[in-house]
Amino acid sequence: MKDLLLANPDYVTLLLHGLGVTVRLFAVSWILAMLLASLLTAIRSAGGRIGTWLVAVFVEYHRNVPGLVQIFVWYFGVPQLLPTSVQRWINHHNGEFFFSCIALTLYAAAYMSEDLRSGLRSLPRGQAEAARSLGMSYGQTLRHILLPQAVRASLPPLVNQTLALFKATSLAMTVGVADMMHATRQIENETYRTFEAFFIVSVAYVVMSWLIMGVGAYTSRRFASTRN
Repeated sequence: MKDLLLANPDYVTLLLHGLGVTVRLFAVSWILAMLLASLLTAIRSAGGRIGTWLVAVFVEYHRNVPGLVQIFVWYFGVPQLLPTSVQRWINHHNGEFFFSCIALTLYAAAYMSEDLRSGLRSLPRGQAEAARSLGMSYGQTLRHILLPQAVRASLPPLVNQTLALFKATSLAMTVGVADMMHATRQIENETYRTFEAFFIVSVAYVVMSWLIMGVGAYTSRRFASTRN
């Protein structure tokens, strides 16, 4: 494996660039997914019939359609609905990354919103009533009191969804995003050393996953210490 990387220094550069793309795709998708999941949770907990139905349809679609299919829908299907000028602009501005990020964001948000909703339902109802009696609006109550506690209550499943999102970034390779998997395939095609190439990227994914789990464990301990 060391010989593979030493055989051509460009392979190290290629893998590091792919790692950077993977991390950037994951970070952007995760931030947007958390924001969207919070919004979906707020709409569903508001109790409006139309809003609840729309969120339920959104969640059911993205939880039951494979992530790869969703990436294909956004990359191959959605551009056909856009004006030609918009298509050209997107194609000249890293459209592969853009559409993959949208697909991964929606995919992860559907799962995260359900985790947040479960955490929200585990909270005592008296907190919302107390906040409203103090003159706080529904939005203020949700943003300042309920959602922070819901995040704490649903932290373990949220960490699991974060791991799933990180691993799902490898699907973006299928539409040409130059991530770690794309770099690995390129190295494997040039060297025909399949085992070594994919072993290296497997180690990279394991290390990054451990880092995510470590951050999740640290955050859980910090939340536990603040409660105590």
